[in-house]
Amino acid sequence: MEVRFKDVSISADIVVKDASDLEVQLPTLPNEMMKTLHGLVAKKHTVTKRILRGISGVLKSGTVTLVLGQPGSGKSSLMKLLSGRFPKDKSVSIEGEVAYNGTSTEELHNRLPQLVSYVPQRDKHYPELTVKETLEFAHAACGGELSERDASHLVNGTLDENAEALKAAQALAKHYPDVVIQQLGLENCQNTIVGDAMLRGVSGGERKRVTTGELSFGNKYVMMMDEISTGLDSAATFDIITTQRSLAKKFHKTVVISLLQPSPEVFALFDDVMILNGGHLMYHGPCKEALGYFETLGFKCPPSRDVADFLLDIGTNKQYQYEVKLERGVKL
Repeated sequence: MEVRFKDVSISADIVVKDASDLEVQLPTLPNEMMKTLHGLVAKKHTVTKRILRGISGVLKSGTVTLVLGQPGSGKSSLMKLLSGRFPKDKSVSIEGEVAYNGTSTEELHNRLPQLVSYVPQRDKHYPELTVKETLEFAHAACGGELSERDASHLVNGTLDENAEALKAAQALAKHYPDVVIQQLGLENCQNTIVGDAMLRGVSGGERKRVTTGELSFGNKYVMMMDEISTGLDSAATFDIITTQRSLAKKFHKTVVISLLQPSPEVFALFDDVMILNGGHLMYHGPCKEALGYFETLGFKCPPSRDVADFLLDIGTNKQYQYEVKLERGVKL
């Protein structure tokens, strides 16, 4: 599924208190009481925070896109918006157009979560269930069998071929949790409880794979994964993204993953990269063309610097160390 977004902007009205008249004092009980009292009577005013600023882009089917940006750049807001999970509030203003295979968000409405999955930064599970039980429950919650929509597509062959294809598809749907377990490399821990911070279970990398597996049920065409490397080592992150890349290529899924500081090996797994800074889209295109693009703007990545770290520094105070003089005749 191709996702297109055009001139997308998000802004929020935030009520803040004017604390300019409060002096810095020792944290004693009387001072804290006075500070609380001043906070109650302090003047309040509303400020508008721009989260995304008129960004546009295309996420193509069968590709894996990396979203890079400093904290507060708008990565999570963009991914939640594109997956239909952005919270609606009267103080939040959303502008722009988003389309999925040419169909607008307004037309899809409540069906969007059925087509696009969103993997949050933190894993949430029933810790007492085993890995297999968790995936079987997720599969059952999404129908647990071949949908009528998918069955209706098996009509391009002869009657016998269609019947055989239907039988195979029904068998796959029935045993799909076992297929997901094999795809995600969870065979050795499928009978181990998932666990959490209070109950020992599978490792952090395996738990993240379980989260990914849960959201693969229900025929999702697009997967948004928000900073999934939190709490994982580089090896676990590499394995998870390798699996997602394989799924994207085999099943023509659209995978979008945001990371804070990917290693060079992880960065090389992505097809495209999207760089956000302060709500602005600085670059969106093939990973292999990113360095050349910024070099034409006067910023060159040193051989000793990781590409991802270089791209994250662009747009910050650290970008000046990469400045080079442009040759005459180069047009910006």
